Amino acid sequence: MRIIDLSTPVDAKVWEPNPVVHEVLSPAEGAVHMAEGMRDNHGLDFDPAVLPDGELLSLDTMTLTTHTGTHVDAPSHYGTKTSYGTPRHIDELPLDWFIGPGVLLDISDAGTGTIDAARLRRACSDIGHTPGPGEIVLLRTGADVRSGTPAYFTDFTGLDRSATAFLLDLGVRVIGTDAFSLDAPFGHMIREYQRTGDDGVLWPAHFLGREREYCQIERLSNLAALPAPTGFTVSCLPVKLAGAGAGWARAVAIVDES
Repeated sequence: MRIIDLSTPVDAKVWEPNPVVHEVLSPAEGAVHMAEGMRDNHGLDFDPAVLPDGELLSLDTMTLTTHTGTHVDAPSHYGTKTSYGTPRHIDELPLDWFIGPGVLLDISDAGTGTIDAARLRRACSDIGHTPGPGEIVLLRTGADVRSGTPAYFTDFTGLDRSATAFLLDLGVRVIGTDAFSLDAPFGHMIREYQRTGDDGVLWPAHFLGREREYCQIERLSNLAALPAPTGFTVSCLPVKLAGAGAGWARAVAIVDES
């Protein structure tokens, strides 16, 4: 069994539209912090110098959004009103949605903007496989090479309504992308709306989630490392954040090489 990491790291050193703040309490500082807490809260005096090297444990505090790094969007992220009832949060979704056979569709030849259902049908034809219920579709746009730069958030390919509906009609519940979003870049959509007056070009993939219950995995990486378009298992279990519209995930592909 080989495990291929498909996740983008959360890194405070790289550019993000919502900056990540990473504060570290060192092991030495942790020892002092513990001693102060024992004195203030329990009336106990403890000299941290008796610890090996005067160190206890480190503590990391991170400030970030649930949409930083590789994450899974829940239906509640798409809006408060849906045609199928109350949209579920990330902690309320069935775990079996997030472990299943993977299908890799390569759309890396598309430019910035959106692709339609016809393009996805061609991608399925190219690999000789049409996704079905329980399968997790991963879209390789090639955008992950720009991860950590401003261009990652402005130059990528998304799905239009027809493309998203095409996959949902096949019974797919989880759609992943190595781009920032399953929709086109914000600027592209707004310019298209201003040009056409058609509000259907605004966040069509996300807003279809108000009619059809499904999840997106955004900000995947390393899809080029997958050995084949099928024949692997995807695990993208989201962190159990109560009442949240998304949860971080360590997405991996599991390849049986026996």
